[in-house]
Amino acid sequence: MSKTIAEKILSTKSKTDAKAGDIVKADVDFILSQDGTSSLVIDSLSALGCARLKNPGKYALIIDHSVPSPNFKISNIHKKMKEFASHTGATIFEEGQGVCHQVVMEKGFAYPSRLIAGADSHTCTYGALNCFSTGMGSTDIAIILSTGRNWFKVPETIKIVITGKLPRGVFSKDIILHVIGVLGSSSCTYKAIEFEGNAIANLSMDGRFTITNMAVELGAKAGLMQADDVTIKWLSGKVKDKFDLVSPDAGAQYELVKEFDVSSLDPCVAKPHQVDNVSTVKELQGIKIDKAYIGTCTNGRLEDLEIAAGVLKGKRIKTPLVIAPASLDVLKDAFKKGLIEVFISSGAMILPPGCGPCVGTHGGVPADGEKVISTANRNFKGRMGNPSSFIYLASPATVAASALEGEITDPRKYFKE
Repeated sequence: MSKTIAEKILSTKSKTDAKAGDIVKADVDFILSQDGTSSLVIDSLSALGCARLKNPGKYALIIDHSVPSPNFKISNIHKKMKEFASHTGATIFEEGQGVCHQVVMEKGFAYPSRLIAGADSHTCTYGALNCFSTGMGSTDIAIILSTGRNWFKVPETIKIVITGKLPRGVFSKDIILHVIGVLGSSSCTYKAIEFEGNAIANLSMDGRFTITNMAVELGAKAGLMQADDVTIKWLSGKVKDKFDLVSPDAGAQYELVKEFDVSSLDPCVAKPHQVDNVSTVKELQGIKIDKAYIGTCTNGRLEDLEIAAGVLKGKRIKTPLVIAPASLDVLKDAFKKGLIEVFISSGAMILPPGCGPCVGTHGGVPADGEKVISTANRNFKGRMGNPSSFIYLASPATVAASALEGEITDPRKYFKE
């Protein structure tokens, strides 16, 4: 039987001839949790009576959502995570190492053909590296930690083909916002998505990660891409294990095939309070912005910072701008390239590597009625800590341009032909 990427990986990991709709028991290659979910995982393990992890070397706990800790309750969670890692042998990434998803990929835990489960919905990001990675609840993660396996329903697959050449000033964030706006946030619920096409092939890995990161904003269980020379080059030096590349078979069955030509795509913005409430930046030009934020697991990588710096260089912002690099490695590279100096000179504030204001647990919470433009992946009420604020989602270029002018701004004026 011809198979999709998801069917192939879940067949291998379950040692069955799995097809969409089947329920399989699959071996999981790597597991992660962060400081918003790890305490629940640890408590679930205790409730299961699990004193030892099945494979402690396959589990990482990452402190990233509240860095530095804003209160003693979260500090106690951080302490709990460190003590758990110490006595179980699990890996711990402490404060300042970066966002869990960026760290997992940089440290070589994600690579082609792997099955990865994380106690965070944006675990789907790693699918750009040709693996099946998905978010699961804390109890399910505890089951995997105690047994090494869990049940999976093999998802139907939707193929999204992205073609054409991106216009200047338009980026991968604009692609995925456009796709979500057209298809809707529940269009791919519990489906796998295969992203392909020449526009995807022409993206860097940083750009591809933005696409698969937001697969879950379509409702998807996983977002996947085939591996190519760009993938292999990015993995070089990070992954020591041998791995197999996974491609769909000719004749694989898809629930839907949808093509998008991005040759004339405009910069896009998701309006409050839904990620699929998408307009072009031209339609929103002039809306006053009170705060701007660049970072998160969607757009805090080096390429994102380079794009923002290109807009900001030699200029001063009108709207407060907060920037949080996705990882310590990204921060170091940004220093080497002079990007941090550009940001500071523009008037921006730099946060430690981590999730920053995205989830609203600490710094950067907007006031009542304030409008924020952000490179994050979600804009529902209260996402940044205040249900009375308004969040707009956009690319690093659009966020930087909007911070300069104090209102939603088309970034293309800042990109030369």
